[in-house]
Amino acid sequence: MQTRSRIASVVLAAVIAVGGLAACSSGSNAITEVTTATASEVLAKPGMSVVDVRTPGEFAQGHIQGAVNVDVEDTGFVTNIGKLPKDKPYFVYCRSGNRSGVATSKMADLGFTEIYDLQGGITQWQSAGGAVVFN
Repeated sequence: MQTRSRIASVVLAAVIAVGGLAACSSGSNAITEVTTATASEVLAKPGMSVVDVRTPGEFAQGHIQGAVNVDVEDTGFVTNIGKLPKDKPYFVYCRSGNRSGVATSKMADLGFTEIYDLQGGITQWQSAGGAVVFN
């Protein structure tokens, strides 16, 4: 009888552990990688907000129309990005795609539910003919 009880305890512990791991990784489901080929379609979604996670200096050198600048390298990034509504869709980019990957992971951890990460960043965007504005 003790053996059955121990087996049941081990099975229960395994089920709880697997469920816990699934819950921890569920935030990544909020992130969708976007290519320049599909970016226009994503940007046309109702309520879409565009977030440029480069430095303010890089932002001033040109950014996607309507983008807000929230520098992922700034120590206040988590606080600043956390002020945005978490249930809205966000199109996030940087220069090449590395910093946006960091930013979107942090956003998912904070509970953002619909995040689109532009692969290749603004560099790839411009190479594909995407427009930038300076203001």
